[in-house]
Amino acid sequence: MSGANATSLEVYERALRALNIYRGDPVAIIDEALAGQPDFAMGNILRAQVQVTMWERSVVAGIRESIARLESLQGAMNDRERRHAGALKAWAAGDWQRHRDELGSLLAEYPRDLLALQVAHLADFFHADRESLRDRVARALPGWSRDDDAYGLLLGMHAFGLEECGSFGKAEEIGHTALHYDAEDCWAQHAVAHVLEMQARQSEGIQFMELRTKHWAQADNGFAFHNWWHTALYHLDQGRPQRALEIYDAGIRPQPSEIRLMMLDAAALLWRMHLRGLDVGKRWQEVADAYGKGDENGFYAFNDMHAMMAFVATGRGKEAAALLKAVEASAQERITNGHMARVAGLAIVRAIEAFGRGKYADVVNLLAPLRETARVVGGSNAQRDVVSRTLLEAALRVGDKSVARMLAEERVAQKPRCPFSQELRSRAMQ
Repeated sequence: MSGANATSLEVYERALRALNIYRGDPVAIIDEALAGQPDFAMGNILRAQVQVTMWERSVVAGIRESIARLESLQGAMNDRERRHAGALKAWAAGDWQRHRDELGSLLAEYPRDLLALQVAHLADFFHADRESLRDRVARALPGWSRDDDAYGLLLGMHAFGLEECGSFGKAEEIGHTALHYDAEDCWAQHAVAHVLEMQARQSEGIQFMELRTKHWAQADNGFAFHNWWHTALYHLDQGRPQRALEIYDAGIRPQPSEIRLMMLDAAALLWRMHLRGLDVGKRWQEVADAYGKGDENGFYAFNDMHAMMAFVATGRGKEAAALLKAVEASAQERITNGHMARVAGLAIVRAIEAFGRGKYADVVNLLAPLRETARVVGGSNAQRDVVSRTLLEAALRVGDKSVARMLAEERVAQKPRCPFSQELRSRAMQ
């Protein structure tokens, strides 16, 4: 690593470990090294790549500052570091696909670059590229040994990719193996949680999550809110909305935050309850207030659809109109998010806005054609299920029995033991 010394290397390892297990603040940690070694190339790279994983406009300025520093170090950097810098430049320019391609090229040469691998894996998630979620890690694994400290982390990432590709049994097995290697690997915990969600094994899911909270729900765990979201989903679909709200208050949204990654899980749970006509008190107002701040409209399609849920649920027509206008503008841009918006994001945002106005036939017309393409907006299979739920609820409300029955039967076939799926089929058959 260029521009490093023994101290900065030790700090780098601590910062990387914090990112690996989502504990603490990797940026604050690496800043310890950069304060004394500002020309530490991989320190600047780690700082910027961690910011990339937030996937919001607010971090672009800071990433560009790191890029400027790296450009001043071009002559001193090695090949691997220059490739990282090139990937960062692509991301900051909105070419997120090239960012992934650059990291893929880097990993072909340097499969043991754990930072590149984890950031690329997360980028694959933000693109909902399920094949890359599975195969990128599979390609890197032969370069690692079971004796490597980070080997279990690769297994946890691989487990999630397998789950997204529908290999549930293998994903569950590898996920548990990853947890055997590293009990605090909350990404591996999350991979197994996804398997249990997709197979509607909610009772097992509740036990698996709540009996292992000491490993993934620590106060400084930056991923705990999402694992709590999975836990709340199990309870909600088992008919325990009050318990889901308790988890919301204590784990998903324990305090206000304007970080989009944290906000979308709050909106996603509340919208599922909104579709079912459940009372959530004043929780929507706080989330909508947070979405109304900042300058994130139109930056990333997956965030935009969740922001629209908050505006619709609170009757904020002005904010909804401004968001819709921003997404329409982003759909004209020749960058990665423009493609996301054109293919599916804009239609989803329009459908959610139409749902808020009671235009349920419009919702069906907008969402039904997207059933095979909605994943382009990003997120996981479990997260994008909210789109299917919105479509089914709209079909039920408008009286489109053929669509409602088809969707309900499909859900029951996939999750026959899920009480909520059975409830939806009963409504569709009436």
